[in-house]
Amino acid sequence: MKKILLVLVFLVLWIWVAPLSAQEMKAQPESDYIIGPGDVLDISVWKDEALTKSVLVLTDGNISFPLIGVLTAAGKTVPDLKKEIEVKVKQYVTDPVVSVSVAQINSMIVYVIGRVNAPGKFALNANTTVLQALAMAGGLNPFAKRGDIKILRQEGGKTWVFPFDYDDVIEGRNLEQNILLKRGDVLVAP
Repeated sequence: MKKILLVLVFLVLWIWVAPLSAQEMKAQPESDYIIGPGDVLDISVWKDEALTKSVLVLTDGNISFPLIGVLTAAGKTVPDLKKEIEVKVKQYVTDPVVSVSVAQINSMIVYVIGRVNAPGKFALNANTTVLQALAMAGGLNPFAKRGDIKILRQEGGKTWVFPFDYDDVIEGRNLEQNILLKRGDVLVAP
């Protein structure tokens, strides 16, 4: 019953709080998506069944593909990887038509820890804000310091800390704190 109430409160707040901009609401197109470890890619060379394969991006960021061998996929966009495969396959296939698509997104993971009802790791399959991640974690428990939530993000060898005041955001103030989460973000609710 408590979880249903939390979901209902979240939905009411979601409707009441100013909506995200159209830019933030749009799903990330494949051309912008950065491939990560754990993702599953469908790769095919037109008219060549031997060169059609689903591959898993390994934890080291590499994939293995016939004729080419091992190449790094993590950190690249789909068009960049497609172009690299075309160049390498061209040695064996005349005018290859290569197709690369992300069949399964498994690398978009965030972590919610601390005083939430269901802490853990959460896979994201759409753009997700801090408030949405808190809802995925079952909401804050009664002992959480609602004004002292932090989002930790690793970028470029540095750790960035973004503050989040739950009460401000649900009351429609300081909505810029409700940032879109990125791969690997850690949301801490003390």
